[in-house]
Order: sequence, then structure tokens, then C-alpha cells
Amino acid sequence: MVRNVVVRLSLILSILVSGQLLSGAQTRMPQIKFSDRTLPNGLRVISAPDPSSPTVAIQVWYHVGSKDDPDKRSGFAHLFEHIMFKSTKNMKSEMMDRLTEDVGGFNNAFTEDDVTVYYEVVPSNYLESLIWAEADRLASLNVDEPNFKSERDVVKEEFRQSILAPPYGRFEFLLQEKSYKEHPYKRPGIGSIEDLDAASLKDVQEFHSTYYRPDNATLVVVGDFDQKQLDGWIDKYFGPVSKPDRPLPRVNIKEPSRTSEARFTEYGTNDLPAVGITYLTTRQADPDSNVLKVVEAILSAGESSRLYHSLVYEQQLAAEVNSSSELREDASLFVVTAVLSEGKKPADVEKALLAEIKKLQDAPVSAAELEKAKNQIITDEVKQRETSNGKALALGEATVLLADPSRVNTDLAHLQEITAADVQRVMKKYFSDTNRMVLYYLPQASKSAPTKEDK
Repeated sequence: MVRNVVVRLSLILSILVSGQLLSGAQTRMPQIKFSDRTLPNGLRVISAPDPSSPTVAIQVWYHVGSKDDPDKRSGFAHLFEHIMFKSTKNMKSEMMDRLTEDVGGFNNAFTEDDVTVYYEVVPSNYLESLIWAEADRLASLNVDEPNFKSERDVVKEEFRQSILAPPYGRFEFLLQEKSYKEHPYKRPGIGSIEDLDAASLKDVQEFHSTYYRPDNATLVVVGDFDQKQLDGWIDKYFGPVSKPDRPLPRVNIKEPSRTSEARFTEYGTNDLPAVGITYLTTRQADPDSNVLKVVEAILSAGESSRLYHSLVYEQQLAAEVNSSSELREDASLFVVTAVLSEGKKPADVEKALLAEIKKLQDAPVSAAELEKAKNQIITDEVKQRETSNGKALALGEATVLLADPSRVNTDLAHLQEITAADVQRVMKKYFSDTNRMVLYYLPQASKSAPTKEDK
């Protein structure tokens, strides 16, 4: 155990040398050796033995997210993130907690625009139990009236707590909603209370039978196991799960390119105004996405970042600033936000945000700043991959969202190769005036004095 800690620390230290990579050299990223096979029923299996810890991570990635929610039925993918923990033909409700937490492990799930992911980490001698349990809830989940109604109420309460209650909850919701015109990404994944109230049990059962099927799932297993034994358990428990005859529906709507700036003013319970700016960017699998991650780090990773130094420290225009490359399977977003300091004007903050973007377009980023940004991203990824669950997340993302599991071992190397010219090229390509959406989110008390940006 001590030796493993020393090895990991040495790896991180080899990446970080006074905040920079060794001049003119690249640090070799740790490789994940994995197996990739597909069962006759369409289930894809990615497995990576790792005996460094007597634990194992099990994940099931369903290729269905909030973009696949039916029209006027937003929140269905999120709803099933909850229903999947209810009863099945062979398990009582919350049995997944007993199979994981009661043996010293944990479980959870998350819903994104493109996927819904369920995961567990347990001592490795309980692996067979979890393989059985995941197969069981894929094959025999009880999508009945009691489970539907109880979990619908839970999701509605989450909406109230995360969107309606926080002062800037609706601001974040609106940023996504206003950023898309045609693509179903415009419906934030949490759904809406109105759509959930309008849903029937039949609607929910139809969604489940359409997307929760073996040929729409990827099983990822990483940790302390014997490959031959794992394959036998997967064949035994997942193999009999039948694949429906009907084809899988896929979203084929394409978001049109923006041709002019869009501006909106909304009002909320916030005391301080906020400004949000979004740009449409490329799909996650595109090489430019790695450059956009670097742009995000340059702009807002830490107090030495450009946005913090300029708007918070130097000009004192904003109390908070952030940027985020929100990568999606299809059209993605780059989001820049600021919560204003007291007494400051939204127009001044917007001008300052755009000035920092223009600086990245007009002049190449310095070598030191570029290496710092890349090191921040790489260090975070290396730390994540110190755990079996982190390795499984990286493998699942590469397999399902990038459509190539081998990218788990190549993307970080490609990120190291990004140049200042790449950053400048991407800034000019996506951060144009005509590709911009601007949202002012003002306190309700200011509504009596509308601004010229109101539409």
C-alpha cells in the first residue's frame, strides 16, 4: 500500500514541475488496459482488472439522457435515475443500498443530457452479487403506479430545491434553455413540474421499454477480479436478458448555427444581478473539445485565472466569475457567467467579460500560462484515475460519448500537444459576435425599470 502511494505521488510530481511540464518533453500518461466485447443481446462490456485495491467498481451506462425525453414530457430520464432504485421482480425497494452500503461500499447514479449512469463500488468478493443485481433491474424493474408516483414527487421536490429555491437556480436553468432553438438540449435535464404532472404511467412504461434494453447499455467493470470468472458471471446473468425487436430511436435534430447575437433579460429572487454568455461549440468527440477545456482553465481555473484576476481582483466588478465548457454528444456550449459586485452595472460586466475573450483571440497565450492550464486538467484526471470508479468513469465516457474506448489512453496525450495557436484558432472559430447569447438575470425589484436589452 505504501509503495502504491509513493508511485502515485511520483507520477503527479513528474507532471507538475514548478507548475509546468518539463520543457520540450511530454509526460507519459498512465495507460488503462481493458477488454471490450459485446454479448449477443447487444450489451457492450468494458472490463479492466486492477488488483491494487481489494475493491471493484461496477457501472452501467444507458445511452439515454434528457435529450431523449418525449415531447412535453421532460424529466423522464431523470425520473428513471430514481425509479431504478425501487423494486424489481427479485429485489425489494432500496435493495441496492443493502447490497452495497451494508458491505462497506456505496452506490449512486447521475443523469446527463446524453446518458444515465448507475454505479457501485464494493469489496471485490461481492462482485457477483452486483452483476446479478444490475442484470435484474435491467430485466425486471417494477415500473408500476406506486414507484412512479413516489419518485415523481422526489424529482419535483428536487426541482424546487435546486431550481426554484436558490437565488441563481433559475439563472442556470435559463442559460441552457435560451441557448438552443431547435435541439432538445434546450430542455434542462431536471425536467419541469408541469411535464411531470402531465405524465401517465403508460407514458413512463413506454419510455422504459424503449431505452432500458441491453443493446442500449454498456457495462463497465474495473478493479480486483479474475477476467474469466467475470465473463462467466456476465454471461450467466446478463446473457438471458432479451433485446426488443424494435429499433432504438435516436435524436436526429441538429441545432442550427447562430447567425446573430441573441439577448434576454429575466428576473429572479437574486439580490445581485448576474450576466451569462454562451457560445455554441462542437460535439464532445471533436478534437476542438480538448482545446475548449484548456480555454476554460485559462479563463477561470483558480484565483490566478484571467477572469478572476481581471473582474474580481483588479476591476472589482464581480463577486464571482466562472467559465465552463459544457461538452455534449451533439452541439455543446461554452458558458461564461458573473455575479456582479454591489452597485455594478450588467453592461460593464458584460463588456469586461468580452474584453477577456478578445484578448485570447488577439494574442497567443504565453507558454507558461498554457502549460499551467494543461497541467491543471491532467492532474485532475490523474487523481480521478487513482480509483477504480474513476477509471470506470473515464472508460464509460470514452466508450459511450466518444464512441471509442481507446481514447481513454490517447486524449490526455493529445491534450499535451495543444499549442497557443490552437487556442487562438478555437477562440476565433467559436467566440464570434454572431455566435453569442447574452442573458441578464436581474433582481425582481428592478423589474419596474426595464432595460433596453429587454425582449
